[in-house]
Amino acid sequence: MITCIAIDDEPLALRQIVSYIDKTPFLQLKGKFTNALDIGDFLKENPVDLLFLDIHMADLNGLELAKTLENSPKIIFTTAYSEYAVEGYKVNAIDYLLKPIEYVDFLSAANKAADTIKKERQLSEVKKKDDFLFIKSGQQHIRINFNDIKYLEAQKEYVSLNLVNGEPVRTLLRLKNIEEVLPKENFMRIHRSFIVNLNHIVTVERNRIIYSRKESIVVSDTYQEEFKNFLNKNFFS
Repeated sequence: MITCIAIDDEPLALRQIVSYIDKTPFLQLKGKFTNALDIGDFLKENPVDLLFLDIHMADLNGLELAKTLENSPKIIFTTAYSEYAVEGYKVNAIDYLLKPIEYVDFLSAANKAADTIKKERQLSEVKKKDDFLFIKSGQQHIRINFNDIKYLEAQKEYVSLNLVNGEPVRTLLRLKNIEEVLPKENFMRIHRSFIVNLNHIVTVERNRIIYSRKESIVVSDTYQEEFKNFLNKNFFS
């Protein structure tokens, strides 16, 4: 769920944005405001993921407000004035909606924001140290030593960390997110869905890494050259 607030000093425009938020399943409205000056204190006590922020407002416009916020949420600007578009992107806005706003355009911008927020959340779920990481699995954060990982496998929306000893640990992350924190000297991607710990490779037969009679992984064509280079450096024939 993406939490958000809406700010617009025009009651009709604010009502429209609120109605769009209400009909979008992954958005949760935490507040609505007609005065930008009320936002700062609210956000200190009620942090949210996303602001739908009108630019042209009295007292303090949306662009000025965005520049004053510490640890700012993501922002989608709304305005009736197209000349503000460039300025909007200068403060790292996710998107820019020109009034009158159609729901299809609102939804497109909301999806873009949700994708960005989701990626950042996923990266924050992996906590790395020198020789281990913490992975969120269900409601737990589990410490896993790098050397205990045999290989990682992407399984639809999950990643399974298969360990040398013990049951696999599943986490709701992308394989790419975990790959970014793995020590590159010890881990190698050998398939779109697999990353292996090079320290635990014992048997290789043609293009297949064999762990047991029932457990093996094929090195895909895309990664065969890099894997062969590893073998040539480390295995004698």
